[in-house]
Amino acid sequence: MLLAVLTISDRCAAGQMTDTAGPAVVALLGREWPQAEVKTALLPDDEDAIAAALEELSRKGAALLLTVGGTGLGPRDRTPEATRRVIDREAPGLAEAMRQEGAERNPYAWLSRGVAGMRGATLIVNLPGSKRGAEESLEAILPLLRHGIEIAAGGQDHP
Repeated sequence: MLLAVLTISDRCAAGQMTDTAGPAVVALLGREWPQAEVKTALLPDDEDAIAAALEELSRKGAALLLTVGGTGLGPRDRTPEATRRVIDREAPGLAEAMRQEGAERNPYAWLSRGVAGMRGATLIVNLPGSKRGAEESLEAILPLLRHGIEIAAGGQDHP
């Protein structure tokens, strides 16, 4: 199975800051799917580049594609817009679950604009850019992701 993690950050892409959130997400995926191949990339906050990367990884057969960063209210935070451009169908419950879980620890989680949805058989989910936010958000939805990936691949409709 192919999984992908795209870190979206101008500062990390420019080498001004070290990405800690992306590697933390990759580690969580490795624990959940130890046999999976995990592709990673680091992109600046550029909506066209993000959309192109999402399309390419989906075309290559990624079952799950996680973005990390670019979901806030900043003027260059365009990850949700890029994601909406490429998905066929939204899965709003995933984003809602992450915000609700996150808000129990940090009320600023409600400001996240992350979205989730399907592009063909690829499940795409936007995670926050902070290491803690990305880890907590992913942990909140991991069981849902496993089931979602199975269904998207043609598995059973109900557990």
